[in-house]
Amino acid sequence: MSPPSPSTPTAFPLSRHENDGKSSYGGRDVVGYASNPPIVKWPRGAKVALNLVLNYEEGGENCLLHGDGESEKLLSEIVGASAIVGQRHANIESLYDYGARAGFWRLHDLLVRKQVPCTVFAVGMALERNPPACKAMARAGWEVASHGYRWWDYQNVDEAMEREHIQRTVKIHEEMGLGRPVGMYQGKPNVNTRKLVVEEGGFLYDSDSYADDLPYWTTEYGKPHLIIPYTLSENDMRFAIPNGFSHGGEFFTYLKDSLR
Repeated sequence: MSPPSPSTPTAFPLSRHENDGKSSYGGRDVVGYASNPPIVKWPRGAKVALNLVLNYEEGGENCLLHGDGESEKLLSEIVGASAIVGQRHANIESLYDYGARAGFWRLHDLLVRKQVPCTVFAVGMALERNPPACKAMARAGWEVASHGYRWWDYQNVDEAMEREHIQRTVKIHEEMGLGRPVGMYQGKPNVNTRKLVVEEGGFLYDSDSYADDLPYWTTEYGKPHLIIPYTLSENDMRFAIPNGFSHGGEFFTYLKDSLR
């Protein structure tokens, strides 16, 4: 008597799961374009299309002054920084302040001088605190996409709060003279984030995916929604993590190599 086929319900009862063998499940698609990516003709015969992103988060991070219960711990020059519960972290605060006071303007002036356009992934609370930066983004003609209302990890944020945050940051973009955002990169989303983005109705795309080198579509929430994948590889956050970049030359070489 031959053993049961792996596809039969009685086979391997201890390890079997309802999603076994599926290529598309729970919002995931592990096949994608496979060996048949679309043939794309970029404008002016370009070989690649690059999306340069400037993340603007300073003033929207975790801080007791923002109503949070602990200090920020991510993306600083303090190696191994941890959140301090119930207290402010003076050094973290001033490091984030540098980004808004000086770092943004250094990048802004460089990109404007070189006439390089960019997309800003901007946290709503941070935008609201810095009108001069908002005016500079608008004057430069940059796309300012939503980076959520807060620079939070939304993994355990309830649906009602996240929905309000999405709506609130759209309003902030409009009030700060940037127009309504058509792109969204929550950054630290949960499995409900894309549903809420599509539900809001005004977003043309989101970038809360690392699943491909090319944009792709999903119809998971009842209508076509474009996903433009982001990257944590070709990203200067690797200056702030173990085994990341140690100087600009490494970053430059890595970026060049990724296009070969």
